[in-house]
Amino acid sequence: MSELLTVSEAAHRLKLSASYLNKARLTGGGPRYHRLGRAIRYSVPDLDAWVQAHGAGSTSEYAGGGS
Repeated sequence: MSELLTVSEAAHRLKLSASYLNKARLTGGGPRYHRLGRAIRYSVPDLDAWVQAHGAGSTSEYAGGGS
């Protein structure tokens, strides 16, 4: 198993706020996470996979459902 990061550590690695990760976890849009008791942990491979899945080659790739 790879190293597991806290929400704060994962946010720092992704250069995002912990608040963003917390909200994304609730809405289902964030990286995969592990719940260990009451603790939330993120694995480095899951964070890397999430970043790769959200890459785009141009801004037009983000225009979801326009004309």
